[in-house]
Amino acid sequence: MTCAACVRRVEKKLGKLDGVTATVNLATGRARVSHPAGISPRELVETVEKAGYTAALPEPPKQRRRAEADASDETREQRRRLLITVLLALPVLVLSMAPDLQFRNWQWLCLVLAAPVAVWGAWPFHTRAVRGLRHSTATMDTLVSLGVIASFSWSVYALFLGGAGDPGMRMPFSLVP
Repeated sequence: MTCAACVRRVEKKLGKLDGVTATVNLATGRARVSHPAGISPRELVETVEKAGYTAALPEPPKQRRRAEADASDETREQRRRLLITVLLALPVLVLSMAPDLQFRNWQWLCLVLAAPVAVWGAWPFHTRAVRGLRHSTATMDTLVSLGVIASFSWSVYALFLGGAGDPGMRMPFSLVP
């Protein structure tokens, strides 16, 4: 879950089950659920999964340590992805904003550096957006994914067909939508 809309959606889906009340905490990613004996915890997990999210029952303390280690691995992977993305995006930002640093064919270097950022760096957003679309829901991940796709697509169009990329160039109004 990445936003308040996700929290509300999970609470609403669980609340549709007879006698079930749920409160989801966005910060911790956990839900507190009250349910009648006739509804099994597995049914609750399935309801959340059908809404397009993942869910698991609370684990005993020994297994909790393993889950914390897995979460630590995920955090490490996210940090690695962030670092690589920043290292690739920073030269693009500097070259794009400082005309004095632009050299002949600088735009092709920017394209090569920006492509992994738009695809690999934003991949978690793209996958969650597609998952949400399969469940007919739009989340903040959908907005981020669409923004990345639109801006990268427009940049590629302007580069190949619009004459963008000359040192110190200014985009003509004919290219502005």
